Amino acid sequence: MTQRTHATDTIVAIATPAGSGGVGIVRLSGPQARAIAGTICARALRPRHAHHVRFRDHDATVIDDGLALLFVGPASYTGEDVVELQAHGSPVVLQLLLARCRALGARLARPGEFSERAFLNGRLDLAQAEAVADLIAAGDVRAARAARRSLDGVFSARCEAIAAELLHLRVHVEAMIDFSDEPIDALGGDEVARRIARVADAVATLEEEADRGRKLRDGLHVVIVGPPNAGKSSLLNALAGSERAIVTDIAGTTRDLLEETVRIGSAELTLVDTAGLREAGDDIEREGMRRARAELQRADLALVVVDARDPAQGLAAVADDVAGVADRIVVHNKIDLVADGQATADGLAVSARTGAGLDAVRAELQRRLGTESAGEGAFTARQRHVDALRAAAAALDDAAATLRGEALELTAEALRAAHDAIGAITGRVGADDLLGHIFSSFCIGK
Repeated sequence: MTQRTHATDTIVAIATPAGSGGVGIVRLSGPQARAIAGTICARALRPRHAHHVRFRDHDATVIDDGLALLFVGPASYTGEDVVELQAHGSPVVLQLLLARCRALGARLARPGEFSERAFLNGRLDLAQAEAVADLIAAGDVRAARAARRSLDGVFSARCEAIAAELLHLRVHVEAMIDFSDEPIDALGGDEVARRIARVADAVATLEEEADRGRKLRDGLHVVIVGPPNAGKSSLLNALAGSERAIVTDIAGTTRDLLEETVRIGSAELTLVDTAGLREAGDDIEREGMRRARAELQRADLALVVVDARDPAQGLAAVADDVAGVADRIVVHNKIDLVADGQATADGLAVSARTGAGLDAVRAELQRRLGTESAGEGAFTARQRHVDALRAAAAALDDAAATLRGEALELTAEALRAAHDAIGAITGRVGADDLLGHIFSSFCIGK
């Protein structure tokens, strides 16, 4: 685990939302936590015992009565001495306790600083620390259980197993370089190639599972795209169940991006309505189309909406724009205006006006989310985890290619790049600014 940092200051935060009712918690962590709590409680605290005490202000007046718990480092959440002062959940009481802790020498914690200290002191790795935030933000039971598995180290253990094999491969290849005057076959080249292939397979499998975990955490980013007057805004309104977008018969009504979060089954997705794509239009409409095309660059899925009365023309109009999106669903809208009202072979038949076919669209979106197939071993992940795994996969491809070309120095460098990419997931390898970016998104008391 990461080397202990021995922080010299003590931090404090309200660890439950003010006004939430019930019990409110003020949490301290650091070398002075025990002394500060002892002064407020007017008694020494025994480790891992719940003490019923009266919390006292500077003039010995009682702020509140409640429970005080001491956890001595390194066997605590942060790896430092940690104290929890559990009072009634009044915002006034919690603020008085917070002020008293600060007067006795504690400083306000930064967002995520408790979890950051847990990481720096080796109590959590980086992926586990991120799972703390994911668990707090979980929107349903499946997401909460997946975040809990990440916090328990399920994802981290998979990464560590891959990292260990990469380390062994790096050692082997470095040894091969030292004896490069020998034939590569005599140095175990075939076995190294097989091991690289096995690691690449493991990375590919983990990337697929991590991407499902990302969708479980973040939902799916779906961009609704199509030619003008295909009914994109009507479809957004129908799926959202509210009149979020302006709908008219005038081509080019939608000129900017409009986002709406929609729950499909047990997961959420973000629907983005865009300007109709065509060559004509005034300056404002052309800017809307530019934004639509930019949004497609980061889409998980394109919902391609065309007029069911002439779907071929609509698909041809947007073919170039959606070519770079890996996943697409074609929707033939306005099916109520088509005589036979039947679905075509290359898309879903829908009427955003009447609601016909919307259930089929929702079912297909849920299938593309892939979260329903997430079993008991599912874990949450983030986009940076998926990106790191993709970088590792690309580096392993380079390693295999350079090994075949007997360029062992390049093979060693590619394996190092793969090892670094995997290490960045758990924080074994990574820059300090990455840590600051991650922990700044946490709530104050974590």
